[in-house]
Amino acid sequence: MNRILLTLSLLIFTCATGAAQYPGWQQAVDYTMDITVDTTAHQYSGSMKVVLRNNSPESLDKAYFHLFFNAFQPGSMMDVRSRTISDPDRRVGSRIFELPEDEWGWIEVASLRVNGKQVAFEHDGTLLDVTLNRAINAGKKATFEMEWTAQVPRQIRRSGWMNKEGVEYSMTQWYPKLCEYDHDGWHTEPYIGREYHGIWGDYDVTIQLPAGYEVGGTGELTGSLEDARATGTWRFTAEDVIDFAWAADPDYVHTTAMAGDVTLNFYNQPNAEYDENWAALPEYTAKAMAFLSDLIGPYPYPQYSVIQGGDGGMEYPMATLITGQRSLRSLVGVTVHEMAHSWFQAVLATNESLYEYMDEGMTSYATELCMRHLFVGPGSDEPPHQGSFSSYISQALSGNEEPLITHADHYQTNRAYGVGAYSKGETLLAQLAAVMGPELRDEGLKAYYRDWKFKHPGPNDFKRSMEKVCGFDLDWYFQYFIHTTHQIDYAIDRVAEGAETTTIECSRIGAMPMPQNITVTYTDGSATTYVAPLVMMRGHRPLADGEALLPDWPWTHPTYSFDVPTRSGIASVELDAAHQMADVDRSNNRVEFDPEINRLYERNR
Repeated sequence: MNRILLTLSLLIFTCATGAAQYPGWQQAVDYTMDITVDTTAHQYSGSMKVVLRNNSPESLDKAYFHLFFNAFQPGSMMDVRSRTISDPDRRVGSRIFELPEDEWGWIEVASLRVNGKQVAFEHDGTLLDVTLNRAINAGKKATFEMEWTAQVPRQIRRSGWMNKEGVEYSMTQWYPKLCEYDHDGWHTEPYIGREYHGIWGDYDVTIQLPAGYEVGGTGELTGSLEDARATGTWRFTAEDVIDFAWAADPDYVHTTAMAGDVTLNFYNQPNAEYDENWAALPEYTAKAMAFLSDLIGPYPYPQYSVIQGGDGGMEYPMATLITGQRSLRSLVGVTVHEMAHSWFQAVLATNESLYEYMDEGMTSYATELCMRHLFVGPGSDEPPHQGSFSSYISQALSGNEEPLITHADHYQTNRAYGVGAYSKGETLLAQLAAVMGPELRDEGLKAYYRDWKFKHPGPNDFKRSMEKVCGFDLDWYFQYFIHTTHQIDYAIDRVAEGAETTTIECSRIGAMPMPQNITVTYTDGSATTYVAPLVMMRGHRPLADGEALLPDWPWTHPTYSFDVPTRSGIASVELDAAHQMADVDRSNNRVEFDPEINRLYERNR
């Protein structure tokens, strides 16, 4: 990785975008690791060298490492949280509390040197607190050399040995991982089971196992596959990644396919009931990678691995672990979702703890479109994203919604997190079609990828990419939808048809303002859509042929009226006929007329 070019490009970008959230620097770290696994005791010993480049403008006198495995012990914060939250994850519940000691997870650091000198450190749950003998000055680097031992926990959540489908090792979040330091400072959140934040770097990982295992994961295998199988020595290298994951099982069937110049690897256990689905998966995966590359931007890595393992589906750079005993559509669906994270997390590396909706929501958005492409095809009358709209609306109306600025670990319920991160996050992106138009929304997504790949963008950076494409202000939209739980609810209040003109009166019932697209359909079958922007947009979406622009609707005004030609007579008036907004009550969005009965509609408020 050319760090000089990266630094120069960041400096140039910072100068050009002054208002962006991104600070113009990011840390860089390289890992060289060697581990030996005792498959009888499910323990391993490890040694590693970590080179940190302090690209921040500040000196660092502390350092921290994540010790994720320590969460898998009775009494840990993850255990207690799972047993006390009102709607616990069914995969966890009280399982950690009930683990026998030889199935606990733990990481014990034996020694740590920084630039050749022993340093003081303290284990603190899922963190290692390191006091440096000498500060790492701005622009300088430091080399950490660590020896540690670990016990792989019984597989409960994401990582461990012997998952429910019999996969022996799902090794994720398995090594002492240097915490991220960025413009917000150190990110030292204890591991509760949710998301995490990683530093960009290069990995060189050697895994020693008994002969006969098959191993897949992040990066590319160095040396021959036959030698690795025979000797049990597996060495992988990966450049420009934020994490490293792997899985191993002696029964894996390993197949490959190509998606353009990207090698696709598949690892699954033989199972007569599901083998046919796994045999079909490579073709779907190749088509999905092509679709996502066209939707967002080119996949940048040389390989991608789909590996049976874990506890459902979880993304990692160049790899995903998924449970594999599924129907074909379910197997493809989880693969597409986790692969979409290759863009929204593996390359656009947002802080998942703080901006979970940018990770899961954007991934869900891409997944929906990709699955429609694979299984529905063009010509569907069903508007996309309606499932997420419905899920979000249900949660909003329940009274239990929490704002998207909530830290991923700190939602009061798992449902509030899930609906917020996935459904409302998808809605956030999908709904921009109503604001800026679908074409500019799609162009903005590509621009966001071009602007921020291999960086750590935040919400403002995404917003600014979209604004630069559409040319008007989106600040109001992001403020309302991310920082509040205000709802979108608009209604048609009155339609009064005259001989020459018809007056249409609308109202904003919910607290969140949105531009409105009002479609008037006439009895002769013709229709005109009237576009009412918001004043604070300082512009409007492009108009299609036959559309008409209305005066701005000030957000302070709860009502809005305008006149249209009566022409042949009006058959219907509808707000958001394309269903591009998550209006919480669509029952008052459409008015239909029977010309034999009346020419006046007044909503009973």
